[in-house]
Amino acid sequence: MTEKRESEKARRQEQRRRDILDAARSRAETDGWSAVTTRHLADAIGYSQPVLYGHFPGGKSEIMLACALEGFVELGRLCRAAFEGRGRREAVEAVAHAYLDFADENPAVYEVMFREPIDARFAEEDNEAELRDSFSALTETIGDPVGAEVFWGALHGIGMLEAAGRMKVDERRLRVSELGARFGT
Repeated sequence: MTEKRESEKARRQEQRRRDILDAARSRAETDGWSAVTTRHLADAIGYSQPVLYGHFPGGKSEIMLACALEGFVELGRLCRAAFEGRGRREAVEAVAHAYLDFADENPAVYEVMFREPIDARFAEEDNEAELRDSFSALTETIGDPVGAEVFWGALHGIGMLEAAGRMKVDERRLRVSELGARFGT
């Protein structure tokens, strides 16, 4: 009976954690990360702020980091799925589209991954596994870490410039084709 209760308790805790992260993502997608507050999240999930801090002792910054890390997992999964079973140039282009589509479809998550101050250790060997795994999807596509960094920089730049209206989104295929020509040989 004790194992069953502990399992149920763990399931409820995980569900509350999930509810908190979903509420944060939803609020950020609607109103931006500045509108995400622990008070709002507690109200949104129907729990007190102490319950929220029980799951995320670091408060909003820890919640943002958790949302970002989930985003990296999702992005890595999408890039790997795009890469599978394709020739080199086709893989580069498919991964580029997957990356840019993710940024388009998840603007608040992409923002917290790359623009908001989060306590993630980029470009360090002992950084978070989610960061390493997501970046390794790009490295597998390109074949070397330095080339993957340049590819990532190009994708990030394209995504940011398109989102800001500095590049025409309807010309994305031309840019992705150019990335394929440069990185897919």
